[in-house]
Parts: sequence; C-alpha cells; structure tokens
Amino acid sequence: MREYIYVLKLIPRLHDEENWTDEDREIVRQHFVRLRNFCDEDKVVIAGKTEIAYKRDFGIVVFIEENDEMAEVFMNEDPAVKFGIMTGEVFPYRIALLKE
Repeated sequence: MREYIYVLKLIPRLHDEENWTDEDREIVRQHFVRLRNFCDEDKVVIAGKTEIAYKRDFGIVVFIEENDEMAEVFMNEDPAVKFGIMTGEVFPYRIALLKE
C-alpha cells in the first residue's frame, strides 16, 4: 500500500455558477459522500478544495491504494470524474509531515 494524490478541476461549463444543474449538484453530493465514507475507512487521508475563482479552483484527494493501476481506478470511480463534471489526474505521493 502507498499514498497517492489526485487533483480535480471543474469542467469549463461549471466555471459559471449559473450553469450548474441539479444533476451537477447531485453528482457533487455523491462525490462528497464517497470521500467521507472512504475517510471513515482510513482509505482517504485528506480531501479538500481551494476557495478561489472557479477557473482556478481545484480539489485534492490524498488516499491509500495498492498500486498505480488501482489508484487510477479509484480516481476514475469518483462520481465527479465518472460523470464528467471534473477532470482528474492522479500521482504517486508521499506524506512527509502530518499534524496529529
């Protein structure tokens, strides 16, 4: 098992809040619930997002997985990525410091 990080970015259509649909909001709700559940299972170490303008906004998820292929699968199963409202890119990661 090792650590990975994936970076999420909204698709351009969602850079303007007026373009958000109820379906988009439901996908984000599912995304959050999934991450919370995996956090409770100690698979997700930390997840969050920046609080800047949508065009520059991004989220991160630090998680534990068996290997690179499984890390890619984990990210692609995130509802936000799976249903195409966010793009994701996954990287091997190593936590150097973590406040307890």
